Amino acid sequence: MKKKNVVASPHAEIFPGVTAAAFGGKEAMFMHAVLDHGVTVPEHSHPEEQISFVLEGRLAFQIEDEVCEVAAGEAVHIPSGAKHAVRALEPSVVVDIFSPVRLDLIEKLGG
Repeated sequence: MKKKNVVASPHAEIFPGVTAAAFGGKEAMFMHAVLDHGVTVPEHSHPEEQISFVLEGRLAFQIEDEVCEVAAGEAVHIPSGAKHAVRALEPSVVVDIFSPVRLDLIEKLGG
């Protein structure tokens, strides 16, 4: 069994104004991220499927050609390979779930 207090774990900067910590298993992982107000995560894509669940705040997700606001208590699905970007409309905390594991994030953040 593996256990980690992700919220209390040291968070590393993954983009300017965005810090995160991760926890993963063999087939799936999640990342706890804290975004400063006004921060934009630039457009990118990855082969892993992603579900983002907003714990606090409000984010604007651009997924391919569609933009949607996601507030605390709401989640959004980002398909594998989809180009996406995120802008923090206010200070926000989000849990991102990835499947399969994003090895780049586990290597950078531990997990």
